[in-house]
Amino acid sequence: MAIKDTSSVILIVVSFLIFDRSGWLKPAASLVGVTSLIFNAKGNPFGQLLMIIFSVLYGIISYTFSYYGEMVTYLGMTAPMALFALISWLRNPYKGNRAEVAVGKVGKGECAFMWILTVLVTAVFYFILDFFETSNIIPSTLSVTTSFVAVYLTFRRSPYFAVAYAANDVVLIVLWVMASFCNISYISVVICFVMFLFNDLYGFFCWKRMEKRQKSAE
Repeated sequence: MAIKDTSSVILIVVSFLIFDRSGWLKPAASLVGVTSLIFNAKGNPFGQLLMIIFSVLYGIISYTFSYYGEMVTYLGMTAPMALFALISWLRNPYKGNRAEVAVGKVGKGECAFMWILTVLVTAVFYFILDFFETSNIIPSTLSVTTSFVAVYLTFRRSPYFAVAYAANDVVLIVLWVMASFCNISYISVVICFVMFLFNDLYGFFCWKRMEKRQKSAE
């Protein structure tokens, strides 16, 4: 494990020990999530399997603070899309190497379709969140938008999925900072998504290098 990866794990564990010793769920979700990003940065399908597990754990955490938007988004959208992404990545190995996916490309036409679909999904989820009286509904709705773009691009094996997830991390940092004002234990979740942000940005550069390497080998 690289120094960067080790640092992420250490910070997550330390933040839990300082701010939250109430249970195993938050640190478990954080460690599964950051490990998922480590594998995703390498284009390894195992990262998508871990993302499914993280989505379930994170959905439960979100429920504890009435972030029903996060719960519905991750259980109803991110987890199923991670499953589809897992299947897509397994079906598209790079030159038969199951530990590295072949980088895909999203054209302008498909990109326009993705954004139209994103607007529709966001609108539908806004009314769902409003119905459930979701806390901090505006950033929660933005989380739906960024999450959908991220999972779509992940399924399509585009390097820009990591950028979309980084945008989602920023939204989630804001959401859980708000939650921390009510319960300091949620600071450990904030630290988790700060680590996610750095790992997603790193993952984007890894995928661009991987894309360049794969193209040069054609």
